This record gives sequence, structure tokens and C-alpha cells, in this order.
Amino acid sequence: QVLLVESGGGLVQTGGSLRLSCAASGRTFSSYTMGWFRQAPGKEREFVGAITRGGTNTYYADSVKGRFTISRDNAKNTVYLQMNSLKPEDTAVYYCAARLESYDVTSVNDYPYWGQGTQVTVSS
Repeated sequence: QVLLVESGGGLVQTGGSLRLSCAASGRTFSSYTMGWFRQAPGKEREFVGAITRGGTNTYYADSVKGRFTISRDNAKNTVYLQMNSLKPEDTAVYYCAARLESYDVTSVNDYPYWGQGTQVTVSS
């Protein structure tokens, strides 16, 4: 079991930056692959990016590649999502999620643990 709490969302102008954090409870954070997902109003939740247990491998959706960066600090039980060059279409609630496996990291349905989400709004 792992509990996840996101923070860092807010309102930013187009071209701006935000850094989201996701703090995890428990002593086994380093055992989990961590994912970031987002859900805009009226749309399905979609994959944004993921990072494997030791941080060796990262994966990104095409829509954010080159603009977003995922990192983790296992000593602090925290995963981060650095978002640069933000666009209005990035507006959504952003969720972090955790799973033990390191394959198929883009699948929403394969993450058993989720945070409550944090709102990101990008104004044009």
C-alpha cells in the first residue's frame, strides 16, 4: 500500500513553467514505477510520463516530450514533474500513480495507487 499526495499545481501563462511534486508514504517507494497522468474536462485520463524504480528509464507522451521532465528522489519518497513551455492544452488535473511493474507504463488501468490530483491551468 502506498499513499500519494500531489502538490504544485496552479495558474500559469502560456510559455510558463510549473513543477509538480508527488509525495509517497511508506518505506518501499523505491520499489514502485511512478507515473504521471492528466485529465482535462470531458476527456479521458491520459498518460503523461513515467519513471522506473531507480530512475534509470523515463517515458513520455509525444505531446509533452521535450517540454516535461520526470525525476524522483527515493530518499525523499518524492517524484517530480517539471513542466516547461506550457500550453493551454496542458490544462488538466494532474495525477501521480504508482505500480510495482516496469512494463506497459502508459496504461491507466494498470496503476493501482493514485493521488487525489492537482489542477494545472494554462492561460492563453
